[in-house]
Amino acid sequence: MNGNSILVDTNIVLYLLGGDKTIIPLLQDKQLFVSFITQLELLSFKNLTKNQIIKIEKFLSECTIVDINSKIKEHTINIRRKNLIKLPDCIIIATSLYLNVPLISADSQFNKIKEFNLILYQK
Repeated sequence: MNGNSILVDTNIVLYLLGGDKTIIPLLQDKQLFVSFITQLELLSFKNLTKNQIIKIEKFLSECTIVDINSKIKEHTINIRRKNLIKLPDCIIIATSLYLNVPLISADSQFNKIKEFNLILYQK
């Protein structure tokens, strides 16, 4: 991948869709990737309104959704064996490794994992 690509974590999408304008420059002019995990998390929140679903689906339509594959599974297993991180988070980190692009997230626990490129967003 080139330097214009980035994997976007669920919390970043939520901040962005919630109106946080400080994220826009970090994502602007980038090719956005989203793990299928993020897609599932975003669309499965309880009590989403029809307008919220439309907003989420519009954002996702502008991203490349990355499904799981054997390489992501392999990375996930290795990360999970070494770290006490939830499986969905391991899959997202593994997706970043697979794509060889940075992950932008507000999840500070990702700082523990040194094998990948993290852009830690702080509000």
